[in-house]
Amino acid sequence: MSETQETEETSSGFFSKLKKGLSKTRQSLAGGFDNIIHGKAKVETRNLEDLEEALLIGDVGFETTSIILEKLKKGVADERLRTQEEVFEQLKNIMVDMLETYQKAPVQPDSPPKVILVIGVNGSGKTTTIGKLSQKWTEEGKKVILAAGDTFRAAAIEQLQQWADRVGVFIVKQKSGSDPSAVAFDAVQAGKARGADIVLVDTAGRLQTNQNLMAELVKIKRVIGKVMPEAPHETLLVLDASIGQNSVSQAKLFNEALSIDGLVMTKLDGTSKGGVLLNITQELKLPVRYIGIGEKTEDLQEFDPKAFVEALF
Repeated sequence: MSETQETEETSSGFFSKLKKGLSKTRQSLAGGFDNIIHGKAKVETRNLEDLEEALLIGDVGFETTSIILEKLKKGVADERLRTQEEVFEQLKNIMVDMLETYQKAPVQPDSPPKVILVIGVNGSGKTTTIGKLSQKWTEEGKKVILAAGDTFRAAAIEQLQQWADRVGVFIVKQKSGSDPSAVAFDAVQAGKARGADIVLVDTAGRLQTNQNLMAELVKIKRVIGKVMPEAPHETLLVLDASIGQNSVSQAKLFNEALSIDGLVMTKLDGTSKGGVLLNITQELKLPVRYIGIGEKTEDLQEFDPKAFVEALF
């Protein structure tokens, strides 16, 4: 099998999983979409109301839903769309464009290692995401170091140690209750000394409303910069899709404190609220880096707006 064929098969396999993973969200949107597909070509008030309801049920959010509907009406009028298929394609194009607008390539450092700070509340899938990314990049031939910066939970250190053992990567850790900034500092130094390509820094996932704990994350980021002035090169926020609109408020608070560079949305396979990706992109104007649609490592993939929207439909 050629490399191109293998890539196509992998891509096709993930798209099948993506469709399956987004089935609950797709079902929540089905009623409104169905009226666009099978209704009259003209976008009538009743159709728009059905579509609005479907988008809100899918957790697209009120403001983002309003933008989508206005663009749809304008697009239909300006381009004189006549068939249901044309109207449907217009709707898809609007959604893809909204997701693509803020997508951008990750920052690459002038010299390794690339330091990635991973943040998020407990239960979002943060530590698991770090483990999956470390396996993905190790399989690509990159040298990865993990930093067990969630020192407030012994279970988090143990979980990251298990990933390090499974993947075969070096981990920097200290005993539970240690200063997480010291762990991050040591990990970045180890990354430079060991010639690592990537250093992934785990952090505590406590409630984002506690300002003292937010300050702790800011301190970690500042201390990392003492080892490498331009680091961390990326700050990724991991969000649980199943909490819907609550993820938007979480993201806003984290972004205010730490200036997030990108988002990772996990657990899309277990929720009907996957439409929140559209809302959070509009609200924060941030790129989505990865999405998770299952337990396996390969179920965490780089975000593709076109594939995501196609799977929704």
